[in-house]
Amino acid sequence: MSAFDVRDLLKVAGQPEVAAVAAGDMPHRPPAEATAPQSKPMISPVVLAGCVRAAEFVLIASLGLALHQAMLRGLVPLGMPYGAAILAVSALALALFQGAGTYRMAAFRAFFPAALKLSAGWALAFLLVAAGMVLAKVADNYSRLWLAAYFSGGLLLVLAGRFLLTQVVSAQVRMGRFDRRTAIVGGGPVAVDLIRALEAQGDTGIRIVGVFDDRNDDRSSDVVAGYPKLGTVSDLVAYARNARLDLIVFTLPISAEGRILQMLAKLWVLPIDIRLSAHATKLRLRPRSYSYIGSVPVLDVFDKPIADWDVVVKAAFDRVVGLALLVLLAPVMLAVALAVRLTSPGPVLFRQKRHGFNNELIEVFKFRSMYVDQCDLGAAKQVTRGDPRVTPVGRFIRKTSLDELPQLLNVIRGDLSLVGPRPHALQAKAANTLYDQVVDGYFARHRVKPGITGWAQVNGWRGETDTSEKLQRRVEHDLYYIENWSVLLDLQILLTTPFALFRTQNAY
Repeated sequence: MSAFDVRDLLKVAGQPEVAAVAAGDMPHRPPAEATAPQSKPMISPVVLAGCVRAAEFVLIASLGLALHQAMLRGLVPLGMPYGAAILAVSALALALFQGAGTYRMAAFRAFFPAALKLSAGWALAFLLVAAGMVLAKVADNYSRLWLAAYFSGGLLLVLAGRFLLTQVVSAQVRMGRFDRRTAIVGGGPVAVDLIRALEAQGDTGIRIVGVFDDRNDDRSSDVVAGYPKLGTVSDLVAYARNARLDLIVFTLPISAEGRILQMLAKLWVLPIDIRLSAHATKLRLRPRSYSYIGSVPVLDVFDKPIADWDVVVKAAFDRVVGLALLVLLAPVMLAVALAVRLTSPGPVLFRQKRHGFNNELIEVFKFRSMYVDQCDLGAAKQVTRGDPRVTPVGRFIRKTSLDELPQLLNVIRGDLSLVGPRPHALQAKAANTLYDQVVDGYFARHRVKPGITGWAQVNGWRGETDTSEKLQRRVEHDLYYIENWSVLLDLQILLTTPFALFRTQNAY
């Protein structure tokens, strides 16, 4: 967070009406659009551009090697000269393509303007490599026929690849897969000016879904610059829980700090980028102080915690390591399953609905640790020391967390991460009060995908949360993890988890 402090928001979030909204307990009916089904996830232009760069580098280098094998095999060894030339052409071409702006979304959507830049870049790359060969007096060591074939074949390959890419991207654009679905907070002339400025630029990737404003109709009309007013900021929380939303832009003046803080106290629990428009403000900071939507300046308030390449890296880490752990621990899981099945009648697995990413409901798998007729699907009553509902085998697997191992299946399926805030049962309570009513900002835990283990668990905050202080500490650790996520932190937590399991004082 850059513009406001989370502690300020937590103070504001302590107000009953704000806490109720953040928890999803809406004081009034949400707009009809809020009940729309989730649209397909947005494709990140950053990830797409990176994939195109990597693919073109591999294609260009592979073509050079393939042509050498086809034309010069048995006549001229590959060796350092040809390897260096292939790497030089590939790297220079990509650098020139980058400098010409051919890795932007506009270039992926319009073939012919991009083709001219690609052709110029490819020709310049070969010209520079050829000049280097001449200056180094090694040009005679290379086959001119191979160079000509590499030049013409490479150009055709790059252009053919880009033509196919243009067709795919254009189809996805028509489906809205690259749109950043954006909500505008605040109506009036300032909102109209912002919307007009965004619409004047054709390549921002912004798709405005509507306007949300707490003010009455006298100060904020039902339609703002052609977009409907869908409700208040409280309604926006429900909308974001039920329909895909990628960005929220405030049009309120920076001077309205109190009002902005009240709104942010409701919205910061969402896994969405939040920006404050600087388009109409008289305050002028240095250009590097702003980020930009096209050429419209905005101030960053909140960023989605894990986005773009971080999403790809974490998902790959989860699948690869999760699958490896599933194979490695298969004998242990089989032994636990047999113990559960042979010592008490009923199914081996226990399925429970829990809150996942962005409060969506997921079904989490566990080894059954209670007698079938006493299983508590909603976890309305926490398990305590000596709880008669727990079977003898269940008591052991709960203390050692072996009952959680089936959640590796949830990781492979994509419901959970290996590391993240633990998903709590829907009716879980601390001091006889629902979790979200105990801790301000509780639902901010759901800005990332929940995990099998987490920062709170390896720091001793696992097991029973019978007091509000225990829950508060767990949530604090979860929020720390979200704000400081990295692959190294995930590795640290995974490696620490087995040792943390020896601390069983709160696990029953």
